[in-house]
Amino acid sequence: MDQINHQRYYDCDDCLFKTISCQYIQKEEFEKLRSKSVQLRYKKGEVILKQGAKSTHFLFLRKGIIKFNYEDENGKNLILSINKAPALIGGANLVNAEFNLFSVCAIEECEGCTIDVALLTRIALGNTLYLFKMLQFITDIFRSSIFNFISLAHKQVNGRIADILIFLSQNIYLSNSFVLSLSRQEFAEFAGCSKENVIHTLRKFHNEGLITLEGKKIVLNDTERLLKISKHG
Repeated sequence: MDQINHQRYYDCDDCLFKTISCQYIQKEEFEKLRSKSVQLRYKKGEVILKQGAKSTHFLFLRKGIIKFNYEDENGKNLILSINKAPALIGGANLVNAEFNLFSVCAIEECEGCTIDVALLTRIALGNTLYLFKMLQFITDIFRSSIFNFISLAHKQVNGRIADILIFLSQNIYLSNSFVLSLSRQEFAEFAGCSKENVIHTLRKFHNEGLITLEGKKIVLNDTERLLKISKHG
């Protein structure tokens, strides 16, 4: 995490968080939030929030892609969700839990700013419309994790992996051609299967012409067939 003398990496006036906040709260209230914020940059693989750690700040993610990790009592890791900027990270703690329920890690270079939990909560509780807007941020970021659990519960490996490819294409990279930020192991943790299953299934999809696989670059050639596999998988 790059943090040197509270360096400013970007202009707050261009920040979506400010734009949204100032629609609901007074400028003076936003300036209180900004005065306590710190702009940060995270390298690929760096932990942004650690599971079980005391929660003191949210992070408004301005740039980058992150993953939500949950480690169970046996040390097994599961990726609950993958999200991209803009997003409010740690938002569950606005209304629930003093400690982080899961870890959040950068899967590519990210940047954002910290927001004081206690101050934002106090301001939001005094402004119903602002509180609902913050809750909307929270709901949006967990939507993909809910659908991922549905996929894990009811589909075979082929269906899960087809689901993830479509999800990444439509929600993260916004293209049928993308360079995968996830390692094969991370892909497996997101799909709830083994790394070997992921490698085998991606190769099978490649051989059948559904995708073109070149290292980390993936091209979805036949989204319609992938959707059918997802539906019946």
